[in-house]
Amino acid sequence: MILIKYIRMDITTTHNFEKAIVKILNLDGWDLEWCGGKYEHYDTKGLTPKHQECVIEIKLRNKYYKSKMLEKYKYEKLMDIKDVHKFYLVFDPKGMYMFWLNGPKFNLPIKEDLYCPDTTLWTKKKQNKEVYLLEESQASLIREENGFNGII
Repeated sequence: MILIKYIRMDITTTHNFEKAIVKILNLDGWDLEWCGGKYEHYDTKGLTPKHQECVIEIKLRNKYYKSKMLEKYKYEKLMDIKDVHKFYLVFDPKGMYMFWLNGPKFNLPIKEDLYCPDTTLWTKKKQNKEVYLLEESQASLIREENGFNGII
């Protein structure tokens, strides 16, 4: 997982990492297709290992943060999608964290305002954003021994 820390992330590299994550999940029983290049509010869609429709927003971080930032705008756009399970996957140097956003045990934290880059990787311009800081304890951490197939 530490490999991401040393790679210069541009749009092409990001898309390649997203595609690789989709392949990893598909090896673990998911049936997903990458659609990140289409400017949707998610990067992949398909079926969970239990054949439930889902969408996943993937966020790549080259630095580890204990809390995983999710923009309020992105969260609202995902929640507007009807009749699918919504997941937020964060890949950082310490692992892959999967948050089931509309799952029965997910509790949305209090909204915060942060001054951060206007896009994830491709600019130095900053702006204030409304965000949620998700705790790792609400995520499933992918491990070789259990994968994500226990989620849904």
